[in-house]
Amino acid sequence: MLAPEIEVLGLAEVAERLGQPVNRVHQLLRDGQLLAERRDGVLVVPADFVAAGNVVKGLPGTITVLRDSGFSTEEMLRWLFTEDDTLPGSPIEALRGDRGREVKRRAQAMAF
Repeated sequence: MLAPEIEVLGLAEVAERLGQPVNRVHQLLRDGQLLAERRDGVLVVPADFVAAGNVVKGLPGTITVLRDSGFSTEEMLRWLFTEDDTLPGSPIEALRGDRGREVKRRAQAMAF
């Protein structure tokens, strides 16, 4: 479960920011390109997953690596938003800062 202070978007708002229909957002969730959780019964996506009208570069590949390593959606969300002094910042901040290769390398290392 994400910390309450993390900004989230409803699926309609994600669709608007991506310039896509809502059913495309549902497809991105099914395909593992995005992650969502329920807040007060509503499915929401962290706002940090969307930038400049696209899903953050490197996020889908990182999700795939984590899922293949056996992480649940909750564990993936927790890992992506947990501060890591060696990055510095959280993995999602690193992905947004175009440091996806390092994030993916760390995700792969956790699998072993």
